Amino acid sequence: MTSSVSVPLAQSSSSNLADQADNPHLGIRYNLAGTFLPEPGNTIVCHLEPGSQTELVLQDARQRYAAMPGGDRLAFTAPSSLHMTLFQGIIEYKRRLPYWPDDVPLETPIDDMTAIFHDRLAGFQPGPVFNMQVMAATPNGLTLEGVSDADRTALRSWRDRLADLLGYRHLDHETYAFHITFAYMIERFDDETMMAWQPFLEAVVEEVRQRAPILALRPPAFCSFEDMNHFAELLVLEPAA
Repeated sequence: MTSSVSVPLAQSSSSNLADQADNPHLGIRYNLAGTFLPEPGNTIVCHLEPGSQTELVLQDARQRYAAMPGGDRLAFTAPSSLHMTLFQGIIEYKRRLPYWPDDVPLETPIDDMTAIFHDRLAGFQPGPVFNMQVMAATPNGLTLEGVSDADRTALRSWRDRLADLLGYRHLDHETYAFHITFAYMIERFDDETMMAWQPFLEAVVEEVRQRAPILALRPPAFCSFEDMNHFAELLVLEPAA
């Protein structure tokens, strides 16, 4: 399977209101200064394996993103926060169906929701091991996919069983694009900036695929967070052998 680069359309000018419309997280997840705001929740993610070639390669790519033209228009998460989300948990500013279990009141405090999910996951039988590879890049980060058909089947099984256990399915449950986020866009890139990013993103994809063809990820873990800079592992879901 060949790699690809996914790049959002650029426009030559924009207002703050237009930027906010294009970036729904602006003002909630982060501000115009690139500072991350309180947005508590929980999630199930795979962090990078510490000290691995994958960590080295992706941290290098992240630094190169920051040095690119327009890098100052991106809000970068902390280097230690890099992860792939396996299954989205709940979050403070999305208290509505189908992003919340329908058997728990929408006003339930986040800490209580985390405790409820932790209890439900305590008896969860983890799924099989899966391997991931980088398939595309955007100014926000990298898009991933399972390496083989067996890996993609395993990912679907994990997500379906977690949805059944936790009691909700996002609208994109069947089409969810796995990814590793480096940064969020504060302001849209103009055409000239996007022209510079196009070959850069192509090069990043090829380099990562060459240096880390299979990403070294930690086992899935149920995590809590206060913002996008740190995801504290509460329960590791060690895959079946």
